[in-house]
Amino acid sequence: MSESHSASYAAAGVDVTAGYEAVRRIKPMVESTYIPGVMGTIGGFGGLFAPDLSGMKKPVLVSGTDGVGTKLRLAQLLDKHDTVGIDCVAMCVNDIICGGAAPLFFLDYIACGRNDPARIAELVSGIAEGCRQAECALVGGETAEHPGVMPEDDYDLAGFSVGIVDEEKIIDGKALTEGDALIGLASSGVHSNGFSLVRKVLDVEHADLTAPREDLGGRSLGEALLAPTRIYVKAVKALLRAGIDIHAVSHITGGGFYENVPRMMTEGLTARIDVKSFPRPAVFDLIQKAGNIPERDMYNTFNMGVGMVIAVPAAQADAALAAAREAGEDAYLIGSVVRGNDGVTLV
Repeated sequence: MSESHSASYAAAGVDVTAGYEAVRRIKPMVESTYIPGVMGTIGGFGGLFAPDLSGMKKPVLVSGTDGVGTKLRLAQLLDKHDTVGIDCVAMCVNDIICGGAAPLFFLDYIACGRNDPARIAELVSGIAEGCRQAECALVGGETAEHPGVMPEDDYDLAGFSVGIVDEEKIIDGKALTEGDALIGLASSGVHSNGFSLVRKVLDVEHADLTAPREDLGGRSLGEALLAPTRIYVKAVKALLRAGIDIHAVSHITGGGFYENVPRMMTEGLTARIDVKSFPRPAVFDLIQKAGNIPERDMYNTFNMGVGMVIAVPAAQADAALAAAREAGEDAYLIGSVVRGNDGVTLV
């Protein structure tokens, strides 16, 4: 790469040598995520991965893609870029684990106004941490400079993940039955959804994001809002290893309970959730009060303290709670599956 340079391209706003420096910085981070199956290293035109298919009758690939959304604006205001990569990975792998698929690998895409190698390295450090938490490999990515389209200090971050599951082990809700218990896995806060509303009602462009606040337990507003999305891959894997019959899973993202929980229900069944059965993080009270937001809108926008809902047989509820807690999650029995066609009912 030492002979690759273009003064004309640099004059147009794209510095290819900065890209090479970014790759040099991130290579050790990327390689720290490698798991069995990774072939080669970064620098090629495609990431290579050889999955272990032993013991699988009919392997099915499951993919998911997402971004971080306008939460990135908080990272830019705070000049803290090492956690939003975790969010990016989480939004993808939490989706595919809902189907019972173990994530294999992840790729990212970073668009920026100007390639700042140090900041790109910060972003990738978070992505690598997310991949380690999800037990998947970061096998590639792309950084694109968009001078004249994006401000120099602006960037966007997205990615996608691919996982695998044996067809007979796909979690698709078909086993759901009346009386199933609903297990809620605690969120870390707002996660990566609803930030257009958050930024508006809290006026984050002008708010003090760094001062400790009593109403947030001593955390600053910036810390509370930037807390990275929980990654639930290890918890779901732990339940499966413990022999829990997972009937359905829902990742609580944009649209909150009212949009996401019905997606795991089947016809004639409804999730009945007791909202007092799990702690509600203080940040949601702050958001609701600042925006005078109706209670239903809160549960139709945010996760309100539960990032994932898992349906299991009632007889296995205690074992499921124990397995999730052993995997490091705060887990709660939050309701049950009942007859009805509402999808979800909050009480």
